[in-house]
Amino acid sequence: MAAPDKPHGRVWHWLDARVGLAEVEKLAKKKQVPVHRHTVWYYFGGMTLFLFTVQVATGILLLFYYRPSAEEAYESVQFLMAEVEFGWLIRSIHAWSANLMIFTLFVHLFSVLLLKAYRQPREITWVSGIGLMALALGFGFTGYLLPWNELAFFATKVGTEITGAVPVAGSFLRRLLRGGDEVTGATLTRFYGIHVAVLPALTMGLLGLHLFLVQRHGMGVPPGVERRQAAPRTMPFVPNFLLRDLVGWLSALAILAALAAYFPTELGKKADPFAPAPIGIKPEWYFMFMFKALKYLPSDILGIEGEIVGVVGFGLGGLFLLLVPFLDRRAARGQPGRVFTWIGIGLILFIVVLTYLGYTEVATR
Repeated sequence: MAAPDKPHGRVWHWLDARVGLAEVEKLAKKKQVPVHRHTVWYYFGGMTLFLFTVQVATGILLLFYYRPSAEEAYESVQFLMAEVEFGWLIRSIHAWSANLMIFTLFVHLFSVLLLKAYRQPREITWVSGIGLMALALGFGFTGYLLPWNELAFFATKVGTEITGAVPVAGSFLRRLLRGGDEVTGATLTRFYGIHVAVLPALTMGLLGLHLFLVQRHGMGVPPGVERRQAAPRTMPFVPNFLLRDLVGWLSALAILAALAAYFPTELGKKADPFAPAPIGIKPEWYFMFMFKALKYLPSDILGIEGEIVGVVGFGLGGLFLLLVPFLDRRAARGQPGRVFTWIGIGLILFIVVLTYLGYTEVATR
């Protein structure tokens, strides 16, 4: 319990006796954040967490009106946007915060990769972060179908068809996702269950582990900075870093509010499974680079279907990314090395160029 002469009120002392606030205060004052020319990249982790809380809050509000069936899903979203006060705004904030969260998550991941902050003892922190990235993409994929509009329907049809190209288990995975052979109301119900129950449960567990490890090991310092600094510079997490983090959160909130107000999310036409697919159907921007890469592959590569080669390649690429802390032995020993830095830069260029081509090429079919 805190000493009675400390400048705290009666409420603080009451809570301290029951939940141990003094121990939390002691831990917060003890935590230090490294200060160097790359410190700005530390803020993207907190910004991603902030946008995730926005997702949870707006997602809960949407649940009050959403009905997860092919007959009612589109109409329930239409009612929410047209009849419910500020319903359109809540939906727009939910959609835009999902996009911003994945963008800041990409920035956070690549900043950790280029700064080599995955070095020991932070290997598990990196692995849990890659797991959270996969879950975020899962949220995006399953949430996209829920309004049951034309664009989401055909994009999901293409996305689940690609899943079917996975060797050996492809057919099983496609049927598992679709709840049958085709995208139907069963797919919608299945995606809804995954989106609001399965993925949140997995995320809370993995996010708890990730945050615990970040607190335990602190922020990593790049090897180059570590070698140059005789006496590492730091600043207190509370209040110095926390106040700067709050500025980042407020900036993200301002961008989010502007996007939701000036570019509200459209609903489009209701999905019609018997209608032909519209020309130029495209996935969400964070899947575009994979979509374009598969499109550019020839139909046959050394006797194997090109799409299968592409899916296997992306799977191996994801595995390689997951194992980076265990493969980069020079960074683990604190030695200079540029191989994994160039791999990270090459990966960023690959994503940016293919995404750009995906949005600028004229669709012909």
